[in-house]
Amino acid sequence: MNKKISLSTTHIILLSFLIVILIGSILLSFPISSKNGSSAKYIDALFTATTSTCVTGLVTVPTYSTWSFFGQIVILILIQIGGLGVVAFMSAFMIILHKKLKLKDYQLIQDAFNLNTMSGLKQFIKHVFLGTLLIELVGAILYMFVFIPDYGIKGVWISVFNSVSAFCNAGIDVIGEVSLCDYATNPLINITTSLLIVLGGLGFIVWWDVLRVLKQFKNKKFKCFKSLTLHSKIVITSTLALIFGGALLVFLFEYNNVNTIANFNIFDKIQISMFQSITTRTAGFATIPQEYLTDQSVIVCLILMFIGGSPVGTAGGIKTITAVSLIAIAIASILNKKEVVLFNRNLSSEITRKAVAVTAMSFMIVIISTILLSLTIDRSIVDILYETVSATATVGLSRNLTPYLKDIGKFIIIITMYLGRVGPISLAIAFKSKKASTNIILNPTEEVSIG
Repeated sequence: MNKKISLSTTHIILLSFLIVILIGSILLSFPISSKNGSSAKYIDALFTATTSTCVTGLVTVPTYSTWSFFGQIVILILIQIGGLGVVAFMSAFMIILHKKLKLKDYQLIQDAFNLNTMSGLKQFIKHVFLGTLLIELVGAILYMFVFIPDYGIKGVWISVFNSVSAFCNAGIDVIGEVSLCDYATNPLINITTSLLIVLGGLGFIVWWDVLRVLKQFKNKKFKCFKSLTLHSKIVITSTLALIFGGALLVFLFEYNNVNTIANFNIFDKIQISMFQSITTRTAGFATIPQEYLTDQSVIVCLILMFIGGSPVGTAGGIKTITAVSLIAIAIASILNKKEVVLFNRNLSSEITRKAVAVTAMSFMIVIISTILLSLTIDRSIVDILYETVSATATVGLSRNLTPYLKDIGKFIIIITMYLGRVGPISLAIAFKSKKASTNIILNPTEEVSIG
């Protein structure tokens, strides 16, 4: 008797990312994907496929000089799939082909985007794709004003690639070895890239909530910030605080650093500091060499990378809402309050448990991968920690360590990027699936000492 294998939504999402990575690595290992016409090392092809699908941005080989136009197309497709999610693409194709979505399909979409309801999911997918394509198109057009004069017709491809990579918070580019360092003082490149990163990192449900509030303004029923949902309030305020707070600290810590911003005028110092703060939230583009940052700036960047962007978006990290929830939990504990309150709303116990679980999981991934990576390469612990936090939070910034990784080191970072991308999603689904379950037999309670 044959038993039918039934996969949970967690397994489907985990496997879908893995399958896309493996297909991408096979395609990138073909000679047609390499500029020199010979097959790339499979470990480098696997690393590139993983960093693209997990929208991280760490690269062991230069993207612009290693991969052919075909190879770069494969990478761009992987970035787009990874940014929006494999499930979103499968669902979109079903909608385009007018295939009827089953209940399990709706459940899968809901879990993949960590949404609280199945209502309007079909419309949600349509809006996500249309919004994404529109923003990426506008971004590409803005880039062309700079890249076409600099690179000719090749500038069109560079513009498209950069726009998709920035919106998906991937941080991979096809310009050169120094990322966007040559455009550190170009306002158009800085503003366009920053807006793409922020819009991708805010999360799709914040877009629709803001648009809903703007429609109220049109109908003269505008109540501004108060009309937003709790989710949007937390995301917007925390995003602004992290961007401007991070920029201010980087500006102060790097002001006299001759290896970064000391030789620039005040306006350029400000825009470089602002870009550094934004790109750490998990984009991975760089306008200044990360290896020359002061120790104080490194600490700031590690915190910003670990937090990352916001839920239901293209960014990684533990997410802004998780970080804010942890702070609220700590404050409630210190003040001996039973309720965890944000913007005059109580957070559910499920949310607080999830915040602790996601943070603990991400922290453990960082610690274990840091220890393992330190055994494979002779570099300072700061450089190694920067690499592993960047991989776990799917950022892509490196203190010039990635190209020097041994094969075992590359494999460690591959696993770290994969776990950093799918781990929080899996935990979120696990919490949902256990929500309805109740224990019939309760274990006895016993007090322990904390602190």
